[in-house]
Amino acid sequence: MMTCWHRTIAVLALAASMSAMAQQTPAPTTAPKQGDAPKQGDAPKQGDAPKQGELLDRVVAIVNKQLILESDVNQEMRFAEIQPFRIARGGTPYEQALNRLIDRTLVYQQALEQQLEPVSDEEVDAELEKLKKQLSECQIYKCSANENGWKEFLSQYGITEPEMREHWRQRMTVLRFIEQRFRSGASITDQQISEYYEKTLVPEVKARGGTPPPLDQISSRIEEVLLQQQVSAMLQDWLKSLREQGSVRIFKDGEVAP
Repeated sequence: MMTCWHRTIAVLALAASMSAMAQQTPAPTTAPKQGDAPKQGDAPKQGDAPKQGELLDRVVAIVNKQLILESDVNQEMRFAEIQPFRIARGGTPYEQALNRLIDRTLVYQQALEQQLEPVSDEEVDAELEKLKKQLSECQIYKCSANENGWKEFLSQYGITEPEMREHWRQRMTVLRFIEQRFRSGASITDQQISEYYEKTLVPEVKARGGTPPPLDQISSRIEEVLLQQQVSAMLQDWLKSLREQGSVRIFKDGEVAP
């Protein structure tokens, strides 16, 4: 069962989606140009033969000797389209997806080193069922009651059911690692809660013409907000440190990987 803390982490943690790593993602027959979001139905068909001189795929980044392909970035954009919770970042959709992949690759590498307890099939099934209920479009396809409906829904985004399961399993692994890594280091004092209530919440509510609720009624919600801010700052500092310490190279458009 996902705890309140885990839900908080899920919203914070890298936008809420884990993409398949480069060596686990099938390359498309053709690669869209950088910045072009994949359209529904753009998934390559098996058996399609590439035209002579056609570029199959290319390396767009290397993270600690692990390749990130352009097909990975395009697939990440497709995954982002169906996830209900996303945190917008600067840059084009392509640049956002690439940065998410780099960050999650760094975190996933750390998670593998820690040898966490693997995410079980039952846990993946349970979380995917929750996801289906959060996606309004899924109701049209009756995703929860009809396995074929779920497959048809995913196919609209060029995603197969096995790809979605692996994506969600890795996402859950990352969230589990982040929870274990940062939970013990995050704490909020009563003074911080009181200061947020008096200096932030009360002025905002009054500015809208409302009446602030008593502090004792919403202190737990304020604590969650402050925990989100604290963990987010810790996570971003840690990711920045990983990027500086690790070997991360991003290739510009037209640049060929060695």
